[in-house]
Amino acid sequence: MLRATRKEAGVSTVLIGIGIGVAAGVLSGLFGIGGGIVIVPALVFLGLAQKHATGTSLTALVLPVGLFGVLEYAHRHEIDWKYALGIAAGLTVGAFLGARFAGSLSNLVLRRAFGGLMLLVSLRFLIFSR
Repeated sequence: MLRATRKEAGVSTVLIGIGIGVAAGVLSGLFGIGGGIVIVPALVFLGLAQKHATGTSLTALVLPVGLFGVLEYAHRHEIDWKYALGIAAGLTVGAFLGARFAGSLSNLVLRRAFGGLMLLVSLRFLIFSR
Protein backbone atom coordinates (compact mmCIF):
# COMPACT_ATOMS: atom_id res chain seq x y z
CA MET A 1 0.00 0.00 0.00
CA LEU A 2 1.39 3.40 -0.96
CA ARG A 3 1.23 6.13 1.58
CA ALA A 4 1.95 9.76 0.90
CA THR A 5 4.78 11.24 2.90
CA ARG A 6 3.99 14.07 5.26
CA LYS A 7 5.55 16.51 2.81
CA GLU A 8 3.44 15.19 -0.11
CA ALA A 9 0.29 15.29 2.02
CA GLY A 10 1.13 18.84 3.07
CA VAL A 11 1.68 19.95 -0.52
CA SER A 12 -1.61 18.42 -1.68
CA THR A 13 -3.45 20.07 1.22
CA VAL A 14 -1.97 23.43 0.26
CA LEU A 15 -2.92 22.90 -3.40
CA ILE A 16 -6.48 21.96 -2.44
CA GLY A 17 -6.57 25.04 -0.22
CA ILE A 18 -5.40 27.20 -3.12
CA GLY A 19 -8.19 25.81 -5.30
CA ILE A 20 -10.80 26.51 -2.63
CA GLY A 21 -9.33 29.97 -2.11
CA VAL A 22 -9.43 30.84 -5.81
CA ALA A 23 -13.05 29.69 -6.08
CA ALA A 24 -14.00 31.66 -2.96
CA GLY A 25 -12.07 34.69 -4.19
CA VAL A 26 -13.81 34.73 -7.57
CA LEU A 27 -17.23 34.33 -5.94
CA SER A 28 -16.34 36.96 -3.34
CA GLY A 29 -15.35 39.39 -6.06
CA LEU A 30 -18.54 38.66 -7.99
CA PHE A 31 -21.07 38.43 -5.17
CA GLY A 32 -19.38 39.57 -1.95
CA ILE A 33 -19.40 36.01 -0.57
CA GLY A 34 -16.74 33.47 0.24
CA GLY A 35 -16.02 32.21 3.72
CA GLY A 36 -19.34 30.93 4.91
CA ILE A 37 -20.84 29.86 1.63
CA VAL A 38 -17.80 28.42 -0.17
CA ILE A 39 -14.84 27.77 2.12
CA VAL A 40 -16.57 26.29 5.16
CA PRO A 41 -18.68 23.76 3.20
CA ALA A 42 -15.64 22.76 1.13
CA LEU A 43 -13.55 22.15 4.25
CA VAL A 44 -16.35 20.16 5.91
CA PHE A 45 -16.65 18.10 2.72
CA LEU A 46 -12.91 17.41 2.95
CA GLY A 47 -13.37 16.07 6.48
CA LEU A 48 -12.78 18.99 8.82
CA ALA A 49 -15.13 19.35 11.77
CA GLN A 50 -17.50 22.32 11.53
CA LYS A 51 -15.59 24.33 14.15
CA HIS A 52 -12.24 23.62 12.49
CA ALA A 53 -13.65 24.59 9.09
CA THR A 54 -15.01 27.86 10.46
CA GLY A 55 -11.80 28.68 12.30
CA THR A 56 -9.70 27.84 9.25
CA SER A 57 -11.89 30.01 7.04
CA LEU A 58 -11.71 32.98 9.40
CA THR A 59 -7.94 32.60 9.70
CA ALA A 60 -7.51 32.54 5.92
CA LEU A 61 -9.69 35.63 5.50
CA VAL A 62 -8.25 37.83 8.26
CA LEU A 63 -5.59 39.64 6.26
CA PRO A 64 -6.38 39.24 2.57
CA VAL A 65 -10.17 39.42 3.02
CA GLY A 66 -10.61 40.99 -0.34
CA LEU A 67 -7.85 43.59 -0.38
CA PHE A 68 -7.50 43.48 -4.16
CA GLY A 69 -11.26 43.32 -4.60
CA VAL A 70 -11.63 46.40 -2.40
CA LEU A 71 -8.96 48.21 -4.38
CA GLU A 72 -10.77 47.44 -7.64
CA TYR A 73 -14.18 48.52 -6.33
CA ALA A 74 -12.62 51.64 -4.77
CA HIS A 75 -10.95 52.49 -8.07
CA ARG A 76 -14.43 52.50 -9.65
CA HIS A 77 -15.91 54.48 -6.72
CA GLU A 78 -18.32 51.64 -5.92
CA ILE A 79 -17.92 51.51 -2.14
CA ASP A 80 -20.02 53.26 0.46
CA TRP A 81 -17.28 53.81 3.06
CA LYS A 82 -19.64 54.77 5.88
CA TYR A 83 -21.54 51.50 5.57
CA ALA A 84 -18.28 49.57 5.12
CA LEU A 85 -16.74 51.03 8.30
CA GLY A 86 -19.90 50.38 10.30
CA ILE A 87 -20.11 46.82 9.01
CA ALA A 88 -16.40 46.26 9.78
CA ALA A 89 -16.91 47.43 13.36
CA GLY A 90 -19.94 45.20 13.73
CA LEU A 91 -18.12 42.25 12.17
CA THR A 92 -15.26 42.63 14.61
CA VAL A 93 -17.54 42.40 17.63
CA GLY A 94 -19.90 39.89 16.03
CA ALA A 95 -17.12 37.51 14.95
CA PHE A 96 -15.74 37.46 18.48
CA LEU A 97 -19.15 36.83 20.05
CA GLY A 98 -20.07 34.23 17.42
CA ALA A 99 -16.78 32.38 17.89
CA ARG A 100 -17.29 32.32 21.67
CA PHE A 101 -20.84 31.00 21.27
CA ALA A 102 -19.75 28.40 18.68
CA GLY A 103 -17.30 27.04 21.24
CA SER A 104 -20.22 26.07 23.46
CA LEU A 105 -22.03 24.13 20.70
CA SER A 106 -21.33 20.65 19.36
CA ASN A 107 -20.12 20.30 15.78
CA LEU A 108 -23.38 18.57 14.86
CA VAL A 109 -25.56 21.39 16.24
CA LEU A 110 -23.35 23.98 14.58
CA ARG A 111 -23.45 22.14 11.23
CA ARG A 112 -27.24 21.87 11.34
CA ALA A 113 -27.63 25.54 12.26
CA PHE A 114 -25.30 26.48 9.40
CA GLY A 115 -27.29 24.32 6.98
CA GLY A 116 -30.53 25.93 8.15
CA LEU A 117 -29.11 29.41 7.63
CA MET A 118 -27.95 28.52 4.11
CA LEU A 119 -31.37 27.06 3.35
CA LEU A 120 -33.14 30.23 4.50
CA VAL A 121 -30.81 32.44 2.47
CA SER A 122 -31.29 30.21 -0.58
CA LEU A 123 -35.07 30.35 -0.29
CA ARG A 124 -34.94 34.12 0.08
CA PHE A 125 -33.00 34.51 -3.16
CA LEU A 126 -34.79 31.78 -5.13
CA ILE A 127 -38.38 32.45 -4.15
CA PHE A 128 -38.71 35.95 -2.78
CA SER A 129 -36.51 37.90 -5.20
CA ARG A 130 -38.13 40.51 -7.37
